[in-house]
Amino acid sequence: MRLKERWLLVLLLLTSVSFGSIAQNKKRDKHKNGVVEQNLAVPSGALNFDADQYRSDLEKATDALIFKDGLDLKKRLSLVSENSDAFIWAPTHVMVEVAEKVLIDSIWITAHEYYGRWDSHKINSYDFDPREFKDTIPVTLYNSYYGSGWSAPLENTKINSDFGRRRYRWHHGIDLKLKTGDPIRSAFDGIVRITSYERYGYGHYVVIRHRNGLETIYGHLSKKQVKVGQEIRAGDIIGLGGSTGRSTGPHLHFEIRYQGLSINPTEIFDFEIGRIKSPIYTITAQSFDHEIKMREAVYHRIRSGDNLSVIARRYGVRVSQITRLNGISTRTILRIGRRLQIQ
Repeated sequence: MRLKERWLLVLLLLTSVSFGSIAQNKKRDKHKNGVVEQNLAVPSGALNFDADQYRSDLEKATDALIFKDGLDLKKRLSLVSENSDAFIWAPTHVMVEVAEKVLIDSIWITAHEYYGRWDSHKINSYDFDPREFKDTIPVTLYNSYYGSGWSAPLENTKINSDFGRRRYRWHHGIDLKLKTGDPIRSAFDGIVRITSYERYGYGHYVVIRHRNGLETIYGHLSKKQVKVGQEIRAGDIIGLGGSTGRSTGPHLHFEIRYQGLSINPTEIFDFEIGRIKSPIYTITAQSFDHEIKMREAVYHRIRSGDNLSVIARRYGVRVSQITRLNGISTRTILRIGRRLQIQ
């Protein structure tokens, strides 16, 4: 046999041994792998991904939540927030009690650091100062591979009123045209944090905390069809459109918030075509420029016919805020020409 032919034979034998070894390993791994690892994929951009180590880390994280005593839910983070490339959502099966004795999976408290606060009455309970925010945070809005989707809040997404300043106050969302009774849908997967009613504000409204770290608000509903603590998927109907609260006609008031502060929804959705712009949205300091401007002191000079309720409604604030800032009470006589600090 020629030397060249011998080398070819040796190469073929080595190749067959390698493929056989790989096939055996795959067969063994198929029986060893748990449900979690079978659903894992290499995060984009990760060249050296160790699936065994990733599974081990995930198990340690959830085991700590299940078995350790003295758990601090405000400080314990899950792999959801630690790995921005992945979109693993691993329920802990540990139920924690939140408002009104509602039980929810603790993942809704620990998935993101600021989610450690749960308030089923106050929309912004996070005490987040945008002037101190210097980070750049990429938010994975959805990932179809991991079963997380998105939905436009309405079938028809024509904007009636934009995000921005309205005379003396800021309009924190957008208004979408609808007919009373039109179904309103959740924009992303999440859990209902608030269902409430404001006579001089949102009317009937729902606040949803999402897997991706954002929260959305749906206002002026004619009917709410969800309850606090209810887990929902993107596209689920959460209520029916209407014109309740401070409204001049049927529409949906839609807001997107991060740590209680509003983000312009048009940065995330293209409402002209009713689609999301990108699977990832990057939060920067510029995302909250409007919030910083709002925090600059605002004053009102009292005119004939003014009272605290009229002034409060004009600026979209509470009477208690005006009395506190000015050291007065609801019985104080308001003299024409006096300046009142509003915020």
